[in-house]
Amino acid sequence: MDDLYFTIAKEGKGVFKEKMSKFLSFAVFAHSAEEAKMIVKKYQNEYHDARHVCWAYVIGPDRLVWQLNDNGEPSGTAGKPILGQINSFGLTDVLVVVVRYFGGIKLGTPGLISAYREAARLALEDAGKKEVHKMETIRISFPYVSSNEVMKIVKTEEIEVIDRVFDNACEMTLTYREDYATRIRSRLENVDGLSFIP
Repeated sequence: MDDLYFTIAKEGKGVFKEKMSKFLSFAVFAHSAEEAKMIVKKYQNEYHDARHVCWAYVIGPDRLVWQLNDNGEPSGTAGKPILGQINSFGLTDVLVVVVRYFGGIKLGTPGLISAYREAARLALEDAGKKEVHKMETIRISFPYVSSNEVMKIVKTEEIEVIDRVFDNACEMTLTYREDYATRIRSRLENVDGLSFIP
């Protein structure tokens, strides 16, 4: 099942306190780098009175798009431990934001790393984890006389119909797990008059 990956089950929150500093953490869905950055701005505006709003995200089924930000904390003490928690949970399509209210006592490098890691962990644990599958979407056209045959394939396979137009010539947009692509495509190719729309 190489089409399988994991993301958060719901949005999560955490609160961690260390030597008078308060760390508020949030794990939220983000499906693109642009969306993640817009969400970060929202938290920066909402918590404009906080000393630091640090974050990290991982995007995409292959977990290839990622970024982190220490937001003024010493380099490597905030974004990196946040990202480390996302990685240790094996998640993607997630942004973790940790807001720090400074309590007047410096934590030092090891203390900061530990606090940001713990805050991120609390939010991710609260969010939980769910399985997601990589999907393939195709568009097909076929004559009306073949519609029963097409619908039989749709019903017996795990195929979701995104939209359909039934007329003399019919069109459908279908989505299904990438793992099933070869089998589904070969079944559809056997339908009289069916063609794939590029």
